[in-house]
Amino acid sequence: MGVVLSAILPVFALLLLGNVARRTGFLQEDFWREVEKGTYYILFPALLVEQLATAKMDFSTAGGLLALAVLMPLLASVLTFLFAPLLRLNAADFTSFYQGGVRFNTYIGLALVAATLPASALTLAALVVGVMIPLVNVLCIGVFAYFTHGRMRLSPLLLSILKNPLIMACLLGMALNLLPFAVPDVALKVLEKLGQMALPLGLLAVGAGLRLQALKASGAPLFWASGVKLLLLPALMYGLCVWMQVGELERSVLVTFAALPTASSAYILARQLGGNAAMMAVLITGETLFGMLTLPLVLLAVI
Repeated sequence: MGVVLSAILPVFALLLLGNVARRTGFLQEDFWREVEKGTYYILFPALLVEQLATAKMDFSTAGGLLALAVLMPLLASVLTFLFAPLLRLNAADFTSFYQGGVRFNTYIGLALVAATLPASALTLAALVVGVMIPLVNVLCIGVFAYFTHGRMRLSPLLLSILKNPLIMACLLGMALNLLPFAVPDVALKVLEKLGQMALPLGLLAVGAGLRLQALKASGAPLFWASGVKLLLLPALMYGLCVWMQVGELERSVLVTFAALPTASSAYILARQLGGNAAMMAVLITGETLFGMLTLPLVLLAVI
């Protein structure tokens, strides 16, 4: 227990440090916007490309991992649809509740995997991210299109996927992995150095983005979404991993990602596509804070 806690406490410490730095005005809002932009468009894609380009992929043995990575957001979708009627949400509220149950904070996930599991687990986590990010984006945009506009248009959906730098990074990394020749070592070293900055800066930015004052408006949606995302989904994923007999390392990675709070980017999507942005801010902040309590318990159970 002590080993796990000592590994994950620095991750949460960076979240809190980022929030304190923003709230005290030590680092201004303009700084955090640039950090988010640089991390999202450069540093985090570099991490994904480097991990996937150098991964020793054996799809015959990774089949269970990839299948469950696909199943995870689908299962989360089913859970949100099952519990939503209990809350009697309107269309805009439901889209935020849905994102709170389906999206996952990639920065926290990769940081926890890197801190608590063997080095090879980071490659498995990159594979999970490569599968889940496109699928989650398709699901979320599809829900917005149906619930806020009454129909789903294919072209905007495809365009949003093609414009996502994380999806493009995953595709590029996998393509480089399949090349018949090795990627130049100097290029991989540059990507590695950029990727090393992604997680600490990403965690600081996530912490800075938390809006504690938004919790004053918290209510039933926050507690239901947190229960589904932070407790029920990881429990179900653990059972599926045992049932499908995936390896212990793969199981630890999958359950860790199932237990993550929702992503900060959900707020931007809610604001742009007609969701309840205020509720989304509550879910992001509340789930992240609750996750500081639930994630250590989940990790202790699976590691």
